Amino acid sequence: MINNREELQKAREMYAKCLMAEKKKILVCAGTGCVSGGALEIFDRLSELISKRGLNCQVELKNEPHDNTIGLKKSGCHGFCEMGPLIRIEPEGYLYTKIKLGDCEEIVERTIVAGEHIERLAYKQNGTVYKKQDEIPFYKRQTRLVLEHCGQIDSTSINEYLATGGYYALEKALFEMSSDEIINEITEANLRGRGGGGFPAGRKWAQVKRQSAKQKYVVCNGDEGDPGAFMDRSIMEGDPHRMLEGMMIAGLACGASEGYIYVRAEYPMAVSRLKKAIEQAKECGLLGENILGSDFSFNIHINRGAGAFVCGEGSALTASIEGKRGMPRVKPPRTVEHGLFDMPTVLNNVETYANVPLIIKNGAGWYKSVGTEKSPGTKAFALTGNIENTGLIEVPMGTTLREVIFDIGGGMRGGADFKAVQIGGPSGGCLSTENLDLPLDFDSLKKADAMIGSGGLVVMDNNTCMVEVARFFMNFTQNESCGKCVPCREGTKRMLEILERIVEGNGRDGDIELLLELADTISATALCGLGKAAAYPVVSTIKNFREEYEAHIYDKKCPTGNCQKLKTITIDAALCKGCSKCARSCPVGAITGKIKEPFVIDQSKCIKCGACIETCAFHAILEG
Repeated sequence: MINNREELQKAREMYAKCLMAEKKKILVCAGTGCVSGGALEIFDRLSELISKRGLNCQVELKNEPHDNTIGLKKSGCHGFCEMGPLIRIEPEGYLYTKIKLGDCEEIVERTIVAGEHIERLAYKQNGTVYKKQDEIPFYKRQTRLVLEHCGQIDSTSINEYLATGGYYALEKALFEMSSDEIINEITEANLRGRGGGGFPAGRKWAQVKRQSAKQKYVVCNGDEGDPGAFMDRSIMEGDPHRMLEGMMIAGLACGASEGYIYVRAEYPMAVSRLKKAIEQAKECGLLGENILGSDFSFNIHINRGAGAFVCGEGSALTASIEGKRGMPRVKPPRTVEHGLFDMPTVLNNVETYANVPLIIKNGAGWYKSVGTEKSPGTKAFALTGNIENTGLIEVPMGTTLREVIFDIGGGMRGGADFKAVQIGGPSGGCLSTENLDLPLDFDSLKKADAMIGSGGLVVMDNNTCMVEVARFFMNFTQNESCGKCVPCREGTKRMLEILERIVEGNGRDGDIELLLELADTISATALCGLGKAAAYPVVSTIKNFREEYEAHIYDKKCPTGNCQKLKTITIDAALCKGCSKCARSCPVGAITGKIKEPFVIDQSKCIKCGACIETCAFHAILEG
């Protein structure tokens, strides 16, 4: 139990010495991606082999330094998901990729015992072998501030968090700053919400502090629902104490004594590590009553959501915590006035709170030295799609799409041409080659009819049908609509019906104009952010790829050949031998002809199943 400021400082100093005393550190990535690839089994095997070798293996940081120990740790997500499972070896900084259970013995004998580097396990790119993680282009071009501990410390240990300066910002805020000074620092830093809206956090905190209610709440939105996004999950799994520290500082600034974390049940590992972190903080006296001997008391609770996308919206989220159906309400009043349990509430997402300790520790001036003037700091992105290096990245605000996709992401997979990137999930927009030099910040993206959202980046190559992309995201949004307001409930349904007609080859003249008209109406009249942004993928794909819509509607062709109903299967008479295998394989009798003469396909009957293509030994059947 840490009872006061002096004891916290001593504990931090003691654990730092213990961490420094470790001769070597083996950081096994225990993020969800690597765990699914067998990382926990690799961890157990390494522990077994090190112990058998008679070496002093430490899987939890103790409160007494022991020289020549080997620290074996379950770290958070290293970010390089394409290469997992991953192991980082310190102090050398080696990164081993795609580790298998059978590699463990060699790692122990050659690297841990003999100090050798194992080249076959290192990352290689264009013939270059990268020994150290920091040298790999994927990492070298990032600025990891919020994610600095992910992959660097034991994600399940409060001792290691303290050893690396953890809870210093809380200590500073508690004993050296007034609530107004805390808010002023966050305001001066211009920290903007990382959940998508980009609303200034300091302004939100100030609005809650001004409220006269005796009870106030701090809520963390961990309901990360965008397809392909996993930034918040990785922070909750890899550095939970930093997020808790940010929430506590928000509570101190606004006069709140209770905090709630709303995290989707599909994140069991995040929930487990958050629970453990909360228990550890309570045991240490950093959560609960009279923290560090002060008059500040704060408790944090976890609520698991059922995965409703609409519960990412503030009022729907607080309704869900209260046990009601997650549906947005009319505003005003806003959450800062009447939020959780009808009380003033600070509501930010995981990444926003994780930025707070950095700002309080280093100051607003330091924070504003990173990023752009109006969008300072960094942003974490989940980089997925048809790209060489998928994973979790963090870059300064203002970094261009070109830098992210080609420098960090390694370019398009298989040498394909870049076509588009969907940014911000279902609520975002599709950007094209014309936008590659667009800075990734709140204001620049807004001008391009897109938004950062929570940070999903889905990269697409020239084989992607953009009409189908719009249909996919509209289908997602329509399914996730809570149905409360007519524009979203009915408008998205009508838009989806039109898009489905188009990809099935039944598009009509005027469909594009009707989609744009519906998009304007829904955006202007929908109740919440889900509805207002529902049409972004459609509008942006029409704006950037209108010719693909026109080809689907007027030519009845999908330029990329992805839309099944628009494919045309024909038989090349010059290649056909008249064997009749295709006719016999056709389930609908669309192929006719005479033996030893070219067969033909009745297009009105053909269902484009491709069975004839598979059976033709002469490659006479073509799909286009």
